Amino acid sequence: MARGAEPPDGGWGWMVVLSAFFQSALVFGVLRSFGVFFVEFVAAFEEQAARVSWIASIGIAVQQFGSPIGSALSTKFGPRPVVMTGGILASLGMLLASFATSLTHLYLSIGLLSGSGWALTFTPTLACLSRYFSRRRSLATGLALTGVGLSSFAFAPLFQWLLNYYAWRGALLLVSALSLHLVACGALLRPLSLTEDTVMGGPAAQLTSLLHHGPFLRYTVALTLINTGYFIPYIHLVAHLQDLDWDPLPAAFLLSVAAISDLVGRVASGWLGDAVPGPVTRLLMLWTTLTGVSLTLFPVAQAPTALVVLAVAYGFTSGALTPVAFSVLPELVGTGRIYCGLGLVQMVESIGGLLGAPLSGHVSEYSGQSTPGSRFRNLMTLTFPLNY
Repeated sequence: MARGAEPPDGGWGWMVVLSAFFQSALVFGVLRSFGVFFVEFVAAFEEQAARVSWIASIGIAVQQFGSPIGSALSTKFGPRPVVMTGGILASLGMLLASFATSLTHLYLSIGLLSGSGWALTFTPTLACLSRYFSRRRSLATGLALTGVGLSSFAFAPLFQWLLNYYAWRGALLLVSALSLHLVACGALLRPLSLTEDTVMGGPAAQLTSLLHHGPFLRYTVALTLINTGYFIPYIHLVAHLQDLDWDPLPAAFLLSVAAISDLVGRVASGWLGDAVPGPVTRLLMLWTTLTGVSLTLFPVAQAPTALVVLAVAYGFTSGALTPVAFSVLPELVGTGRIYCGLGLVQMVESIGGLLGAPLSGHVSEYSGQSTPGSRFRNLMTLTFPLNY
């Protein structure tokens, strides 16, 4: 274990950033590209879109609801063994999903088992990163989370190509092999002992203090509302474009366009968060509002050029809000309580992750609108107030 009075703002912290980069790619890059499998599952199991949407939603919810467990285990054993165990579980879930014969099997394998693995990886890694940085925390977080954008850019067309050549079962086997690299990410984590740790108490004392921390509780509710609508476009956009007579590969490529813009937004926002004086919450408010506005404009667009422009706008603003959202948390609770604080935030956020995609699927199917643009407009109308 490395020891220091204050966060070193560098050193081995950059290796933790590298680990978080690949870890975020292998968790949220896979989740955000899973819309490519959405159409295949609907056809293979002849189920309604709302029921298929539960696969990703259960995975997101389990990842977030189980985050306090990952936080508590990391506090006791350190993040390295916890993240490595999570990588094994995430890979095993995808492996078992390739043998599924019903949606229930996918709920249990991808949703429950892989979701449990993701719960043991994301929160401990990001909390470990926050402890290594103070002055450059927003930039480090932004660089780490660019893994989501880069992997989404690569994974969406890659997964579509795998589906075309190996069908969905073979594609899931290869996704399982990719997920196993989370074990290597965990091996790079080195826990850091700070002076602040001695005055924070154990997990129970930290949890009690956070539950009486008004700003922290209000911030958690706000992030939960954002999380309810955050993944909806990534889950339903490919199906919407196919309704507009797009071929599957170009439709998947539009997700990649949003992903590369997301990457630029994360780096730019991380740099601005450290460079611009004043609280980073102002940047969070700006990016969240612009994300909601771009969502309301998406259903209006029918021309390919307009859809590409909006994909770039949505990708940039939704990506930009992420690093500042995580950078605000250590300022609220302190680095000594970051494991417990981040785990609790992720757990409460799971409510939004669980309800967002299925709720959007029900709106899409039962809105009574006949045109693809009308159905998608209802989904984006739902996401705007949640992000705002």
